[in-house]
Formats: sequence, C-alpha cells, structure tokens
Amino acid sequence: MTPNPALGVVFHWLGGFAAGTFYVPYRYVKRWSWETYWLTGGVFSWIIVPWILAFSMTNNLVATLHETPAAGLFWPFFYGVLWGFGGLTFGLTMRYLGLSLGMAVALGYCAAFGTLIPPIFRGEFRSQVLGTQSGVVILIGVLVCLIGIAFAGAAGISKEREMPDAMKQVVIKEFRLKKGLLVATFCGVMSACFSYGLAAGDPIRAATLRHGTAPLWQGLPILVVVLAGGFLTNFVWCLTLHIRNKSGGEYFDSRFPRLPNYLVCALAGSIWYFQFFFYTMGETQMGVYKFSSWTLHMASIIIFSSLWGIALHEWSGAGRRTKGLLALSLALLLASTMIVGYGNYLGAAR
Repeated sequence: MTPNPALGVVFHWLGGFAAGTFYVPYRYVKRWSWETYWLTGGVFSWIIVPWILAFSMTNNLVATLHETPAAGLFWPFFYGVLWGFGGLTFGLTMRYLGLSLGMAVALGYCAAFGTLIPPIFRGEFRSQVLGTQSGVVILIGVLVCLIGIAFAGAAGISKEREMPDAMKQVVIKEFRLKKGLLVATFCGVMSACFSYGLAAGDPIRAATLRHGTAPLWQGLPILVVVLAGGFLTNFVWCLTLHIRNKSGGEYFDSRFPRLPNYLVCALAGSIWYFQFFFYTMGETQMGVYKFSSWTLHMASIIIFSSLWGIALHEWSGAGRRTKGLLALSLALLLASTMIVGYGNYLGAAR
C-alpha cells in the first residue's frame, strides 16, 4: 500500500476529535461515583468495541493471536498495563484541572515520550530522523507541537491565576492546581506506554497481514491486546475503590438513574475507542515515519479538547492575555500537524 500522509493527517484529526470529545458525555452521568462510571465506560472502550471491530474487520482474529509468539503478545499487554495507570489518572486529571489545562499538561509529556522513544529504542533516530531531510522536518514539527503544548499549559496557569476561587469551582467543581499538575505529569509519562505497546505489536501486525487482513486495518488486533492490559489496571483500581467506598451496588441500585447512566457511559466509552481506531488507520499512511503519528495524535487531541473547553465555558472569566496564549497554542498545534504531514510527504516522495 502506497503511503498517503495527507490522508493520514485526516485520520489522526478524526482520532483526535474522538479523544478530545469522549469525556464530555461523562458530565451527564447522574449520582454515580467516579469509579462506577469510569469502569462502565471502560468496558466498552477496552473490551467490547475493540473486539467487535477487530473481529468484524480483520481476518481470523483468534488464529492471528494464537499464532503470534508469546513475546509478541506479552509486551503489548505489558505496556498496556503500564498505559492503564496513565489512563486511570487521566480521569483524575480531568477532575482536578478540566479539559483544557488537563489535556495540555498530560499530553505534553505523552507527546514527547511517546513520539521520540520508539525510534530511539529501535536505533532509527540518527539514521531516519536526524539523517534525512524529511526526518528533520518531522522533528521540527514535533518541537513546534511541544511548544504549542507549553503555551496551552501557560494559558491554563494564567487562567488559574486570573479566575476567582468561586468561578473555578463553578466551572471545574474539584479544581486543584497543585494536585492536578502532579497527577497530570504521572498520567502523561505513563500514557506514552501506549505508543510503545503499538510498536511492540509488530508480530501481531505481521500475523494478521499473513491472514489477508487489509493493510488499513492491520492495527486493530494489536489494540485488542494493548487495551486488555489497560483494562486490567483500571479494573483492579476501580474494584479497590468500590470496596473502599462501598459503591459497587450503584450498578444495580434502582435509586440511581441506571439506564441513562449506562447509555451515557457506553457512548463515552465507544467514542474513546475511536481515537485509536483512527490512529491505527493514520499510522498505515505515514510510511517509514509512522512514529510521527503520535505527535499528530497528541496535537489534534489538544486542539479539539481546547475547543470543547471553550464551548463548555471553562475559559469564562479569563483575561485577554490568557485567551491570547490559548489562541497562540492552537495556532502552533495546527501548524505542527501540517509540518509533520509535510515531512511525511517528503519521505514518501523519496
């Protein structure tokens, strides 16, 4: 299949829209504890939807996984478990910092580690990145992305300083800057493990292609394994919270609006999965520089989550300086996706 970087950028934008949007439906969950709605949505994100789509869109999924060497299954699963800690604390990041600032801080770390570590680990950074014009252009795009993320974080901190405490609590009910920044840092570093899990899934990719799966869908079986690891981490932690908070009965208690909550969580969880559904599609279009997909994904997530933050009035009461920093951040992030896309175009044209 001939790479098409422009199409790849579009796929990553679609994935970013899904990632930046999925948490919005959770705002409409009524009276459930965090662990209840997080695990309910996670069952759809990490188990139900991945298996349904991988089973229906690839050939011989079970045989593919059975034929993959044990190491080819273990490492994607292991990195999925580590990523699960990032996904787990992502929900806490949103609670303490809100969509805009939370996304910026967490995904800043995630973008840096998730983009640069895989080619360094494979020994390709010097030859394919620093040693080629297209690689240097992509690296510039990554740096522009990180600068854009830094401005997004600066905008969030500026907003926190400008807004009165009463306004912060209205917009983000559990706003805690220091606690949120610590959680977001841990979240971002651990979330980058998803990128490592996808890279470690190359044996699964090879097996599904041997079974005749279309190249566009070759990443779906890998997602099944990585997300199973993430589910394990989240399940154990949510079960711990259920025991501690005695909240396990909320799933069945008729005093809670169960059906609406289940539907909202199913919607949020399904939307979440589509970020990586489109991510794996975009990755197939980026050629030898597929590691740059992670930067495109992070940039597009922050763009759309920031737009949602504006729509949900998280920036209400912010001054002109803060809004200017936010606008500059969005412009840089958009520019970074174009630069990375152009670098991949140069690589495909060689």
